[in-house]
Amino acid sequence: MSENPAGRTVLVTGGSGFVAAHLVRQLLERGYRVRATVRSTANAAKLDPLRAMRDAHPGRLDLFEADLLADGSFDEAMKGCSVVFHVASPFLMPEKIKDGRRDMLEPALHGTRNVLAGIDRTETVERLVLTSTVGAVFGDYVDVLQMDDRILSEKYFNTTSTVENNPYHHAKTVAERAAWDAAAAQDRWSMVSVNPGLILGPSLTPASDSGSLFLLDELFKGYFFYGAPDFSFTTADVRDVAAAHIAAAERPEAHGRYLVAAQEMTSFHQMSTILRTHHPRNLRLPRTALPHWPLRVLGPAFGLSQDYIRKHLGIRFRVDNRRSVEELGLTYRPIEETLLDHYRSWREQRQQRRRTGGGSGGSH
Repeated sequence: MSENPAGRTVLVTGGSGFVAAHLVRQLLERGYRVRATVRSTANAAKLDPLRAMRDAHPGRLDLFEADLLADGSFDEAMKGCSVVFHVASPFLMPEKIKDGRRDMLEPALHGTRNVLAGIDRTETVERLVLTSTVGAVFGDYVDVLQMDDRILSEKYFNTTSTVENNPYHHAKTVAERAAWDAAAAQDRWSMVSVNPGLILGPSLTPASDSGSLFLLDELFKGYFFYGAPDFSFTTADVRDVAAAHIAAAERPEAHGRYLVAAQEMTSFHQMSTILRTHHPRNLRLPRTALPHWPLRVLGPAFGLSQDYIRKHLGIRFRVDNRRSVEELGLTYRPIEETLLDHYRSWREQRQQRRRTGGGSGGSH
């Protein structure tokens, strides 16, 4: 795994997504030959950034159409690859999920099994790096309070999410477990999973439906101008997440699961304070923290159930990210840099959409 990247061929699934586009760029910059799968080569807006990378690195980036739900869909793209980065994942905002099993669990599990079957048929593959999530470690924040010293650790698996309650986290957990089972059933290829927190930072591709981009979108648009609710998040910079994937592939000793998130959580109010320091005239950003009681009373009117509020509001915990630092060599960017770059990218993309009259759509 630790050989010179020059000339080595790797596959990135879901290449036009938020994380995957950064991963493709960093791989190209390191000298890899990259194959990236996309759902459709006809979506020009989503593919323009990848095509620009292909032009900047002639002969080293090939794009393939692949459908997570179509058997054998990844075989052609996987030929001759030594590493598979399985980043593609179905994602829907909670309000768009009508049936957790049909909309989230089955696509995530079937897609992962499709990629695993392709790896089993492709003898050149030596390692799978799977993009998972902290949501495969815990379901609700209260779960972390039951962990040793109330510190989030990758040794735990999410056991509380279901197809009815938090189907996205449940689907990611089931898909990750299926991948670990497949890895354990053979000895030709090894697997590493990257479990990032809320992924923030500049987006290379327009119109992503990534949950992290949506969440910050609400903050930036002024939904919380009356006061920031006391919700905090485990955060990771998208560029650090991409770097973690590459280290997981290149370091032979990398193994198991890696939490990729800052040690300290960041609240909506902290995010707003950081942004207002640099954008003091932005009146949409909240200046105060909202007390708990209005949210408990009004939360359900905004789609927040009392159960969700009880299991998340005001809860903070630390993240044990030592393995990602010591074994993957990650140096985490400061949250200020991540947020400011995220905000700048968000503003540029909104201006671009206004000029072109474009909408949105995409996958994580």
